[in-house]
Amino acid sequence: MAQQGSSAPMIHVHQLRKEYADFKRGEQIALAGISFDATPGEVFGLLGPNGAGKTTALRILSTVLQPTSGTATVNGYDIVKEPSQVRHQIGFVSAGTGVYDRMTAWETVEYFGRLYGIDDETLQHRMQKIFGQLQMDEIRDVLGVKMSTGMKQKVSIARAMIHEPPVIILDEATAGLDVLVARSLIEIISRLREQGKCIVFSSHIMREVERLCDRVAIMHRGHILATGTIAELQQQYQAADMEDLFYDLISEAEEKLRPKTTSF
Repeated sequence: MAQQGSSAPMIHVHQLRKEYADFKRGEQIALAGISFDATPGEVFGLLGPNGAGKTTALRILSTVLQPTSGTATVNGYDIVKEPSQVRHQIGFVSAGTGVYDRMTAWETVEYFGRLYGIDDETLQHRMQKIFGQLQMDEIRDVLGVKMSTGMKQKVSIARAMIHEPPVIILDEATAGLDVLVARSLIEIISRLREQGKCIVFSSHIMREVERLCDRVAIMHRGHILATGTIAELQQQYQAADMEDLFYDLISEAEEKLRPKTTSF
């Protein structure tokens, strides 16, 4: 595993909070004031069960959602005050990223490159490089409608990388992929880290987390329960492996929320 970046944080999140109004259930808190940093050359894992707030946090970082309060910066740019600059710093990939049915893999990536204002010569050079890195040359002329899930995910990664962002955000990006494609994606992420990218990786697959992440934050119902390297957390909580650590922390947090019964 690559060494953690020693430079200043590429992502800085401070007391980030997100609330939703629900007419039936009242105010719902998706994020309850979370804080964390992530640095260049590091894979930072956001872990948690469904409803923990992982996707909300990543959508806020990507400027898709605005926080209720708190602050976050990406490469020094404020997510609320400078959203356009933030979007140029980020490549976002999720399990549900769509691909245009009537465009080929090459046309799709080229289209997004033009949206970022990349000149033709630079764009063609970058596309040749990325298609080679991701082993996509054999699918460059395949239409989106004819692509497998794995092919679509590679196209999603390519279009997220075309503007050479320093930050890559992956929200459950391996969900629904077969073992071979998922492993290929993990290897791609490892290479991106070696190139000095700051990677935020959301997952609930502990084997992937153990293989990839330099540090992790374990989330539950909008709170961060623990942050640190896997080794540090296993030692601190006396857990045999990442799965035990995750289960124990989430179970303890759920237990604290259960109403206490009074015995007579």
